[in-house]
Amino acid sequence: MRMLSRLFSLTFAASIALAPMSAISQEEFSASFKNTDINEFIQAVSRNLEETIIIDPEVRGRINVRSYYSMDREQYYSFFLNVLEVYGYAVVRMDNNVLKVIRDRDAKSSPVPVVDDDSYSGDEWVLRVIPLQNVTVRELGPLLRQLNEQTSGGAVMTYDPSNVVMLSGRASLLNRLAEIIQRVDRAGNSDVEVVQLRHASAAEMVRIAQSIFQQTSGTPELLIPRIAADERTNRVLVSGEPRARERVVRLITQLDTEMQTSGNTRVFYLRYAKAEDMVQLLRGMTDTIIAEERAVASGGSGGSSARPGQRRAGEVSIEAHASTNAIVVTAQLDVIRAIEGVINQLDIRRAQVLVEAIIVEVFEGDGTNFGIQWGSEDIGLMQHSNGQMIPIGQLGVGALAARTQRGSEVTRVDNAGNEFTTREPDRPGDYTLLANLLGNANGLLLGTVQDGWAAVVQAVATTTNSNILSAPSITTLDNQEASILVGQEVPTLSGSTASSNNDNPFQTINRQEVGVRLRVTPQINEGDSVQLIIEQEVSSVAGSTAVDITFNKRELSTTVLARDGETIVLGGLIDEDVQESLSKVPLLGDIPFFGHLFKSTSVTTRKRNLMVFIRPTIIRDDTRMGQLSERKYSYIRAQQIEQRERGISLRRNDTVPVLPEWGDDADLPLEYQRFLDEWRRETEELRREAERGGQ
Repeated sequence: MRMLSRLFSLTFAASIALAPMSAISQEEFSASFKNTDINEFIQAVSRNLEETIIIDPEVRGRINVRSYYSMDREQYYSFFLNVLEVYGYAVVRMDNNVLKVIRDRDAKSSPVPVVDDDSYSGDEWVLRVIPLQNVTVRELGPLLRQLNEQTSGGAVMTYDPSNVVMLSGRASLLNRLAEIIQRVDRAGNSDVEVVQLRHASAAEMVRIAQSIFQQTSGTPELLIPRIAADERTNRVLVSGEPRARERVVRLITQLDTEMQTSGNTRVFYLRYAKAEDMVQLLRGMTDTIIAEERAVASGGSGGSSARPGQRRAGEVSIEAHASTNAIVVTAQLDVIRAIEGVINQLDIRRAQVLVEAIIVEVFEGDGTNFGIQWGSEDIGLMQHSNGQMIPIGQLGVGALAARTQRGSEVTRVDNAGNEFTTREPDRPGDYTLLANLLGNANGLLLGTVQDGWAAVVQAVATTTNSNILSAPSITTLDNQEASILVGQEVPTLSGSTASSNNDNPFQTINRQEVGVRLRVTPQINEGDSVQLIIEQEVSSVAGSTAVDITFNKRELSTTVLARDGETIVLGGLIDEDVQESLSKVPLLGDIPFFGHLFKSTSVTTRKRNLMVFIRPTIIRDDTRMGQLSERKYSYIRAQQIEQRERGISLRRNDTVPVLPEWGDDADLPLEYQRFLDEWRRETEELRREAERGGQ
């Protein structure tokens, strides 16, 4: 029975494919396959459609499908694709118009046709490339992957540089995804509405609107309007989604009403600027306005008489109230509006600049001295007086003066005519000269005296190394000079006076600042560049002289332009100095090897590298200021913790002070802690009220 059923299926399939039916001759097809091998089904479709179809060896199985109506050629081909899709296979059309039947999970890596539109339909496998115009593929890609049949071989690939999404799958599904992309990838209605203000200031309206509409958390970005002020024409520009624009325009229209003032007096409370400084500027501005109106009113005739409606200078009064940092203006309405516009533009938060300087100085010095001196009581001496050697002549004189002088014998006669001899006691020698000479000795000093000959050998090698690093930093407002000095005041003698009998002498002393000084004036330019007027000085006490003390001083004064966060070099010095001093006896000092007995050599090598670097950091908000402050704070705290871990001799480790962690209020006074809690609670209530008002 099983053989008869299979034979019946094959005969039925062959009859459909080969029988000269009238429906087939009219390009109409019908199909009915029951428990038929899928390869036989594909071969039957290949004969009917006269298409060349290649079947992958992995394609196997049996199908059951039946059509109850006749289909044209296009419907029959779609029917063929639908059947294969149900059983997990895909059809790929090659460039030579040959069809290939493979597993759908292998179709992603096959050379499928690449299309840009919906010219393909049905379940044929294609690769579609869709460029996006208004949204990013990074945001849209995860959503498309959820809609694509990835388990059946479909794929969604994105390319960020070109903002292009590539879809691999069946044409009907990709066409649906393309329609979704087209609907999502629509630019927001970014029409711009212009609101002309009659009474209010454009800058003030923008500030109020932004605080209400742009500070709402959780609102989609599409519904957040963009607001800008054109202060030249006193207009407000509103852009965004129509509903968002409508809300902003309605609010601005309601607020643009004439203020009910007492006469022509207005009070402006300044937020950042200083009232006393602003008053001087506003008075000069109003004087210019009045002068121009007088010139217009007189018609250029130069007459001194003013018309009845002409403003007088006394009608404008601008005063500062220092206690509240406010400005009180009494003037006509148009002048008040002009003053308000100037105040809104100048009373802004100024950016700050953190200036960090790095001064690095590396000094290396090496010196070598070697010399031999000798002398004879009968012949003479060889002496080197080059400032590095102790002269043998002075050593001899000092040694002779330091000898003990024996007392002499004296013979005397008394009154009786008797002679007697007395001996004076020995006198100690004078060690002053010898002590001074030996006190200046440095290194190895050998001397000997034998049979009227004396010799002195001196040898010394010196090494000096210093590595100085100074990193002063200071924060100041834009265009505000600031200075920092870390050092001390050193007294220096400036004069002295003594009377004839020295009964009332006195001296005058000056104090000089010594240390690291940084004076800087930053100016933030357009973009992220900062112009810096810098005066940098590093000074120290070098030592004392016969007159007074001497100072080391490194000073730099310049103007530079640097980008935000960029470290640049201001200047420096690279100095190398090699000096050799040679004293010798002619001819004898030139003898190889033995010539060293007749000469003195001094070699000095000095190398000094000095560099000054600067790095400005622009601080535009409190968040950036908090980050920089926390970085400096944490660095100092780490130094204290490291010192505590090293410990202090004869003391407990907990005696080393350590800053609390950043943001830790545990060490603050109780009253201050209560103030902080109350302030935070009030801030939270205001934020909630603002959110309720925005809704």
